[in-house]
Amino acid sequence: MFSKEESRQLNYSFWNGFNEYMSKTRSSNGRKINWINYPSDVKSIYIRLEVDSKGARLCLDIQNKDDEIRALIWEQMTELKMVLEEITSSSPIWDENFYYLNKQYISRIIWEDTTINFYKAEHRESIYIFLKNKLVKFDLFYQEYKEILMSLTN
Repeated sequence: MFSKEESRQLNYSFWNGFNEYMSKTRSSNGRKINWINYPSDVKSIYIRLEVDSKGARLCLDIQNKDDEIRALIWEQMTELKMVLEEITSSSPIWDENFYYLNKQYISRIIWEDTTINFYKAEHRESIYIFLKNKLVKFDLFYQEYKEILMSLTN
């Protein structure tokens, strides 16, 4: 078990390392991007990176306080499902009613690798490779289709 300070330092080291690892990778539109805080440019859509003892995840979270708008965005994403899965070369987990941080229901699409563990130093490179692969492929999809999603929230 790690102390709070050790855990904080591990997180800091990991995300700084990942930032360095991704520093030369540009978005599919050619722009420099902060991959750790991926800009969705859409109200109520968040792209989150998660790592813990259970694996690594790239999550697309739809968090709108208005359930009707959340459902509308979710419906649009399901219509784009085949395209999304083709571009990302994988079938993510689709969860329309994910209970997020014991606070609220959101809709979540998750790309996950449960074979890696954040707390094992030997898995760090595997986590970086997994996250980079998923982010770059996701970015190809997102840059192409985000205008559709933006139009639903305006």
